[in-house]
Amino acid sequence: MKILNKFRSKQKVSFEKTRTLLAEKIRESLVSVLPIIVIVTLLCLFLVPMQPTLLLTFLIGALMIVVGMGLFSLGAERSMTVIGAKIGTALTKVGRLPVILLAAFALGVAVTVAEPDLQVLADTVPNIDKTVLLMAVGAGVGLFMVVCMLRILYGINLRWVLVGCYIAVFALAAFADRDFLSIAFDSGGVTTGPMTVPFILSLGVGISHVRSDRQAEADSFGLVALCSIGPILSVLLLGFLGNGDGGASGIVRVSLDSTTVIGTAFARALPVYMKEMAVAMLPIVAIFVIFQMLAFRMSGRNFTKIFLGILYTYVGLVLFLTGVNVGFSGLGAELGAALADGGREWMLIPLSAVLGWFIISAEPAVAVLEKQIEDVSAGAIPGRAIKRSLSIAIALAMALAMVRVVTGISVLWFLAPGYAIALGLSFFVPDIYTAIAFDSGGVASGPMTATFMLQFMMGVSLALGGNVLTDAFGIVALVAMMPLLSIQMVGFYYQLRAKKVTQELENYGDCDIIELWEEPA
Repeated sequence: MKILNKFRSKQKVSFEKTRTLLAEKIRESLVSVLPIIVIVTLLCLFLVPMQPTLLLTFLIGALMIVVGMGLFSLGAERSMTVIGAKIGTALTKVGRLPVILLAAFALGVAVTVAEPDLQVLADTVPNIDKTVLLMAVGAGVGLFMVVCMLRILYGINLRWVLVGCYIAVFALAAFADRDFLSIAFDSGGVTTGPMTVPFILSLGVGISHVRSDRQAEADSFGLVALCSIGPILSVLLLGFLGNGDGGASGIVRVSLDSTTVIGTAFARALPVYMKEMAVAMLPIVAIFVIFQMLAFRMSGRNFTKIFLGILYTYVGLVLFLTGVNVGFSGLGAELGAALADGGREWMLIPLSAVLGWFIISAEPAVAVLEKQIEDVSAGAIPGRAIKRSLSIAIALAMALAMVRVVTGISVLWFLAPGYAIALGLSFFVPDIYTAIAFDSGGVASGPMTATFMLQFMMGVSLALGGNVLTDAFGIVALVAMMPLLSIQMVGFYYQLRAKKVTQELENYGDCDIIELWEEPA
């Protein structure tokens, strides 16, 4: 009886802990989505008339996104991060390079196809089959996971790998199909999302244990930066192979004239995404089970914890994608199109900047990045400086994205100089800041960019008679690029300031020594 009571007590404590963590994750998700909800609601109520049912659908979708992202974040933390770390550690014990590289490739493909931001982009892209795009992006991440493993194992400098890879990217982009160009760079941005990032980072830390030198842990940074390059190259190559149908995108106008029609729309979408996510997550589950049988051999309790984490992740993904595709996409596109009517398109540029400022300010992952940089700099760079610089950078990125939609300027006119400056800065800041900056694109290009803002830009582009493929797509790429500049600039500024203080202290010390030396005379 005592054993049974003890077991029940443990179960109760575990349940309470899970409930507390879930409530915290949902709160973080709500804080992230709330600025969009408030701004869109105010626009619909006071500036742009919208169907009441369309706004109601948006609010229901927002609720599903908040709950879905909360469940997903809890599940990814309890499953993907743990699995990545355990697989990384297990692979180091194998010690055979071909096995490590093959496993890295398979894991890169498996975890990428389940990435929620990528699923949203794949549903939105009109000229590439969804399955083809998912597999191309997955293969790109898998290939660069292999590059990451080789870099960690052999201690190759990240800066030179990035320089070489981006030279290849822009050389290929110069000859690529224009309809694939923006989509390719957006694919690189959406892969660094809440599913992929924790898994890749934990896997990298596990693999870095092969090396015993001090630099090994620092080399585990930069994995996300490299893995975001693979999709860009793979989608650009896809354009050369002619795997697009060249179709133009349009706004899918759904007539939601009653509450029952809204309920039916959500009810029909749920089974579709349940099936899609089951197929997408099956490879991850299969890999986990295989490693459990061959290497992990965890206790039943630990195995159940991870499996429950996978279940939370699955349910969260289904709710998130249903909320996005039924609730967010319709109103986002309609609102963008309505605001673009009547010669108000130039007003959209400052509006986009405001949306960008609030989106990144409320992003929970920014707090994680702040702490990471504070730890690396031993407190020399305060978190508020990082947050302020990111807010300015993302506001500017959203404004530039809207400038592109209004004017039709190619995304390369922004990306090429932006990456050139970012790579140039890497020669003047410590390697660790470069790695963190290039890793942080996933922090900025969060769910709101790939969901609401992309649809908003598409609506504006169509209303102005533009080309959605070349003008609207590319927003994720711009948002993912800006932290490369802002974080390195902040690091460079504080490095100069630290050198100046050190120099002043040294000069002050020399003066004291001279005075003490001359005083007896």
